[in-house]
Amino acid sequence: MYRVGLPGWTLLAKLGMTVRLRVNIRQDLEANVYVAESPDLEGLIVEAHTLDEVKEEALAAAAALLELKLHTKSHAQTDFILHSPVPA
Repeated sequence: MYRVGLPGWTLLAKLGMTVRLRVNIRQDLEANVYVAESPDLEGLIVEAHTLDEVKEEALAAAAALLELKLHTKSHAQTDFILHSPVPA
């Protein structure tokens, strides 16, 4: 697998190679939501009330953003690495 954001990732994704996308998830206690954002894919930031919902929203947003970035309906798959802050 090759990570989104590294040189040549768009070509490899268009060729059908699986790409890896890092997604960081944190809990905003003040707003009572989970926030997911990616350092690899510009524009990927979503929030939801549960961890499962934020993962689903992040998957949907990533698929749409990757399609826009690649300018084609690619058969590339995305493997998410979810990072959550360790509770204090």
